[in-house]
Formats: sequence, structure tokens, C-alpha cells
Amino acid sequence: MSVDTKLFWEDLEVGAEHQSTARTMTEADIVNFAGLSGDFNNMHIDEEFAKKTVFGTRIAHGVLTLSISTGLWFTMPRLATVAFMGLEDWRFTGAVKPGDTIYITRNLVEKKEHKRPNMGFFTFEVNVHNQNDEIVQKGKWVILVNRKES
Repeated sequence: MSVDTKLFWEDLEVGAEHQSTARTMTEADIVNFAGLSGDFNNMHIDEEFAKKTVFGTRIAHGVLTLSISTGLWFTMPRLATVAFMGLEDWRFTGAVKPGDTIYITRNLVEKKEHKRPNMGFFTFEVNVHNQNDEIVQKGKWVILVNRKES
């Protein structure tokens, strides 16, 4: 499949699975996200504070991990996306620490027609895994995609 090839609504069936490439969470990612978001919670920026917590060290912002996951999405087969419609039942189930490497998997669990005949909805079960294959975030992503021209 060419990099320019995009998958339309008709191209995937429920049960289709894909896995992204991996990316390591860096110190710079966490510090830059704290500055960008304004979230300077001690869990993210103060190692001495974080050593006394259940995690034993600083952790990445949950929303930072989610944001990086949206980028990893684009290392999987591309969809003929119209819009990202949202998250359903998104859960933060584990911590991501500096130096952890994450990747995502997606499984198409639902296809729905749209009121416009030129597009339809995909609902993917998405899991964010760390380097130990533990799931650290999970939920569903709903994507509006184009249908093939008739």
C-alpha cells in the first residue's frame, strides 16, 4: 500500500486491526507540554515530590500521552478522514514515565452509515501500550470517513 493510499469506508470491515510505530516519551516532551498547557502539577515537573508518590518518579501528563497517540495514528494505514469526531469512554489506566516507549493499536468495532451518502462513521477500539505491552490508556475513537465515489 502506497503512503498516499487512503482507506475509504468500504475498504475496512469490523475486526480490522492495525498497530502504529513506537515513540519514546522524553524529558523535553513533558517539560514542553507543561509550558504549552500551563499544567505544572508537581507529578510532572518535581522529581523530589514525585519520588514520594505511588509512581516513585515523575509521570507524563495523561493528555500528553493521548496527544502523542494521535500522532502515532498516522503511522498506521491512512483513512480517507473527513473529521475526528471524538473519544468515547477514554480511560487512563497506567502511568507513562520519561523514557517509556508507547505505541497504539486500533481495532474497528463498528461501522455506521451517515445521513450523507458520501461518508460514514468508523468506531475504533484504541489501546495505548507501553514497552512492556501494558495498556496505559484505552477507549474508542470515532472517525468520519469518506466513502468511495459511486
